[in-house]
Parts: sequence; C-alpha cells; structure tokens
Amino acid sequence: MAKTAIITGSSSGIGRESAIALSKAGWNVVLTARRADALKETSLLCEAPENYLILAGDVTNEAFVKKLFTETVSRFGRVDLLFNNAGVNSPAVPFEEISLEAFQKVISVNLVGPFVCAREAVRAFKTQTPMGGRIINNGSISAHTPRPMSSPYTMSKHAITGLSKCLALDGRAFDITCTQLDIGNAATSLTARMVGGVLQPDGRRAPESTFDVAHVAAAVVHIANLPLDVSVPHFTIMASKAPFAGRG
Repeated sequence: MAKTAIITGSSSGIGRESAIALSKAGWNVVLTARRADALKETSLLCEAPENYLILAGDVTNEAFVKKLFTETVSRFGRVDLLFNNAGVNSPAVPFEEISLEAFQKVISVNLVGPFVCAREAVRAFKTQTPMGGRIINNGSISAHTPRPMSSPYTMSKHAITGLSKCLALDGRAFDITCTQLDIGNAATSLTARMVGGVLQPDGRRAPESTFDVAHVAAAVVHIANLPLDVSVPHFTIMASKAPFAGRG
C-alpha cells in the first residue's frame, strides 16, 4: 500500500517540488496551503489524481489542521509523513522598527503552525496500525547563523530546533522520528532577490549562490523512504558557495 504524506505550503517552491517528487516516488500526497488555485497547479504536476488530495486552509487554524488530518486518514487510511514546510518572513528592518504584528505573524506561521500540525501527526501516528510515522520540519541555516535584520525569522527557526528535538525524544518509544531539514539558498521565487545582492553583516550587499530546489525535494524523498528504525535528526543542504560558516 502506498504511503501518505501531508505537505504544508505545497502551493509553490520547496513544498511544491517536494510534493511532486514524493508523488513520482509512489506516495499519496496531501497538498495544503492557503491558495486553492496554486494547490491545483501543484496537483497537475503530480502523478495519478487518485493519489493526491487538496485541502486549502491556514495551518495556524487549529480546527482546519484537525480537519486536514481527519480527511487524510479518511481518504488514505493513515499518515506516514508530515512535512512542516509552510513559512513566512518579515521585512528586513532594524530591530527597533519591527512591529509586534509582524513578529507575531512570523511566529504564528513558522512555529505555531508546525506545532499544531506535529501534534495532530503524533496523535495519528500513535493510534494507527502499524504505529509510527515521520516528521520533517523545514528549518533553515538561519536556525544556526542569522542574517542581518532577521530577528523574527531567526527566532522562529531556532524554536523549530527545539520542537524537532522534543518530537524526536518524545516519539522514540512510538516509532516516530523527526528531522530538521536546514536549507540554504534553494532557488525559488523567494530567493530570486539573491542574484541582485543580499545584505551582509559588514553592510555590503553581495549576490549569493543558489542551487536547484529539486535537490531539496530529493532529500525529502530520501529521508521519507527510510525505515522508521533509521533516524536523521539533522540534515543541512545548501549552495556550496553560499555564506554560512563564517557568514559574511
């Protein structure tokens, strides 16, 4: 029987590419994000229509997330993978100019959403037969080294590290594994600006290398296909010439 993955933020970028790759690898894929039209575009790039499900909604909405998992299990019988991919950033402004509203939006999408989705995934993993499943949390190299003027995003990604470690620890007895996938400069619409120059710690603006997002999707498929007695706590994938070690 085909395994089933829920991919948040699958309307574009990393989420879309990962959904396509998982579908081509024989997985059932549940596509979720806020934009139903963009999710439909993703679905048209996936394999057979009987192997995907579209559910548009907001991952910070607890009622929607519960519906997401209920309908997934109803359609496919179980859940084997949650890819917590949905995320947002905030404008790069000096720390003292960050509004509480902007900060709370980033924390809500980047941390509260993954928490609620992971909680429902764990509930499903523990009650299904055979028991267990895998969670992949989209971290970032910013979970280790921040960019200038990125406090809300960086704080949210540091928190994802804590979430990932707790899930791996608390899930150990139930065949639940968790991976933090830290990505640096995958080429998507969000990184197009890097070609024109990104603010560096010394005040310069410099172009940064990117890499094909298909390699991120391949990493997701590789981790997803591992047996549950194999854990990958941390996986970093980035453009080899992008600044990270000694960033800037």
